[in-house]
Amino acid sequence: MGLFGRQNADGKTAGGATVNPELAAVTGDYSIDPAHTAIGFSARHAMVTNVRGSFQEFSGTLHLDGTDPAKSTASIDVVLASVETGNADRDTHLKSADFFKTDEFPTMTFRSTKAEALGGDDYRITGDLTILGTTRPLVIDLEFNGAVQDPFGNERVGFEGKAEILRSDWGLTWNAALETGGVLVSDKIKLNFDISAVKNA
Repeated sequence: MGLFGRQNADGKTAGGATVNPELAAVTGDYSIDPAHTAIGFSARHAMVTNVRGSFQEFSGTLHLDGTDPAKSTASIDVVLASVETGNADRDTHLKSADFFKTDEFPTMTFRSTKAEALGGDDYRITGDLTILGTTRPLVIDLEFNGAVQDPFGNERVGFEGKAEILRSDWGLTWNAALETGGVLVSDKIKLNFDISAVKNA
């Protein structure tokens, strides 16, 4: 079996994708390491440039199962008030009722519902993303960066991922019109993930 797809005798999943054998050897439960993980985003600002930000507080778990890939799961909780974009005024605005409403909705969550191998080190995970009490599907393309034992004896895995959403799908609709046409903040948001997770004892 491969991690994200049922493996046949030829080393391929039922869908035909080749499975990385390294992934099949990492079966177990993992906790995301916040000190070595980044959850970020970028949005087009004033139609001409990108503003990037990230969340500083989050927790998450992975269950990687090389014997029964259907049981592989991911769960992440993000503290929305921990948003940082490099500008204090902008961060305060993002926490306000115009955007995240952090007093009412302190957490953004992701719960996986499906995972699949695309071939080589490439995988795709689908799940439910909840923001402002609204839950909608999110598809994340992932690259497996490897599995190692670190100098402290921890078994560690790494993934790099990306996704795109329309923030309006989750009720994040605040905007301002520009005199030259267009709007101040894009509806499309790019999400990026650099995940390091440590196998539980």
